[in-house]
Amino acid sequence: MTKTPAKSKNRAVENQVAKCYSTWGTTYFRDYYQSKNAYPPVHQDLVKRELKRHGAKTLLDAGCGPASMLRGLRFFGTKRYGFDLTPEMVDEAQRVLGRQGVPSSQVWLGSVLDPQSYRPAGAARTLRYESAICFGVLPHIPASADREVFTNLRGSLKRGGLALVEARNELFSLFTANRYSHAFMKDRLIREDGLLKRAGRQKSKIQGALKAYENFFRMDLPSIRKGKQDEPGYDEVLSRLHNPLEAREQFADAGFKNVRVLFYHYHCLPPLFEASAPDFFRKESLLLEEPEDWRGYFMASAFVLAGTAA
Repeated sequence: MTKTPAKSKNRAVENQVAKCYSTWGTTYFRDYYQSKNAYPPVHQDLVKRELKRHGAKTLLDAGCGPASMLRGLRFFGTKRYGFDLTPEMVDEAQRVLGRQGVPSSQVWLGSVLDPQSYRPAGAARTLRYESAICFGVLPHIPASADREVFTNLRGSLKRGGLALVEARNELFSLFTANRYSHAFMKDRLIREDGLLKRAGRQKSKIQGALKAYENFFRMDLPSIRKGKQDEPGYDEVLSRLHNPLEAREQFADAGFKNVRVLFYHYHCLPPLFEASAPDFFRKESLLLEEPEDWRGYFMASAFVLAGTAA
């Protein structure tokens, strides 16, 4: 069967993402969940609270990485499944969960864009889960495929099943005063290309104004994250931001009801000021951690879409 241009493009993106994460299999959990330098993984508690409230007995982690989330759910009495795009991540997840008694067959290689990946090899086509999580995945999905991921997640769940999907918060750009802020203002609010097309004889003046506007932002921040070896780094592969207002609507359109937006990883000040008083910055930011505080739309760098399958 001939691949469509969209599928070929998506596959090329996935290949780059898998290559990016290929050197992180054995270090990702330590670097991002255990390191004193990293922001505490407050999203783990968020997930645990939501799963406990829902009481699901089966859980799928779509994009499980090295079982970063699944390994902490061993005492929930939940049967855990997971798949990931990166072979090295799957190997580590199987190793970690195997020590907890989870069969290796319950962790497999797969893509969130492939509906067949949502169940292990040999499982009945009727297999449906009572809950599903998807963290660290949506940033690496082309915009045209967001709905596809949401639909696949919905199809993997029993009616009433809980889904928790994480994304990076695009509206946080209104708070950060860095290159993300400039890109958001230029591309999403001002929509520079259309403005310049309509400027006519005033085009050079408008270009000058836009160039001057750039000076209001720290264009050197945040630093570009590169790979460890010869693989592309996080900021060198597709790593999108999502508008929580738009994402919530898409999530509901894909078949989820009672949709909520839950925010985490708050910042008490724009992140460029963290180095001035790092301990105080961390302490005050943690005090802000309230998933349903409206300030999360602007002061939290990430959010979770929570909803149940209709």
